[in-house]
Amino acid sequence: MPNWGERTLAASGAPVTVPRDPARDAARDELLNAEYHRHDPSLQQRVYDWVMDRIDDALTTIAGDGTSGTTGLILFLVIAVLIAAALWWRFGAPKRAARTVLDVFGTAGPRSAGQYRADAEQHAAAGRWTEAVREQMRALVRALEERTLLDARPGRTADEAAAEAGRALPAHADALRAAARTFDDIAYGDRTADRAAYQLLRDLDQTLERARPAFAPAAGGAA
Repeated sequence: MPNWGERTLAASGAPVTVPRDPARDAARDELLNAEYHRHDPSLQQRVYDWVMDRIDDALTTIAGDGTSGTTGLILFLVIAVLIAAALWWRFGAPKRAARTVLDVFGTAGPRSAGQYRADAEQHAAAGRWTEAVREQMRALVRALEERTLLDARPGRTADEAAAEAGRALPAHADALRAAARTFDDIAYGDRTADRAAYQLLRDLDQTLERARPAFAPAAGGAA
């Protein structure tokens, strides 16, 4: 009796016999085609599903077999560990939310411009450019406050300080905005500080020391 599982039809319609092993191998290769598995769950998802199934089984056991207090506590702890492991595997390690301090002077409050400049120079000499940029920007803003070009106001951000100082020193408004962006990107963003960033703020600080404010004339008066 012919083995119909081993026969196919040629293009002309004549039967063609295919050996059993090559036919099986061809079928297996076809089923391994990636096109058939595009929507299969990932390994991570399969492990996660398996862990959750074991947790469901354990909860069903606890609820249905009258487990004693000690045994129930042990099973509960095991389930808690499994849940934590599943969540860790599925979503990764929990991320701590960083507390962002937008006040240009930080939580410690303002010091003198000279103190900020001295700290900035020390950090720069040691190659700690992030700290050098932060202290130099604080020196710049504090110097403007000491000259009363800015009012001493707690909670001011670098952007606010640059905008307010730019009105008193319009010729340097663009440079002040660029300095504030540099400070924000390094202090609160992901930009890497370097010597150039520190030097930019230091040069601007020295320039502003010599700058004279432009005061708006009173209404109806001459400039």
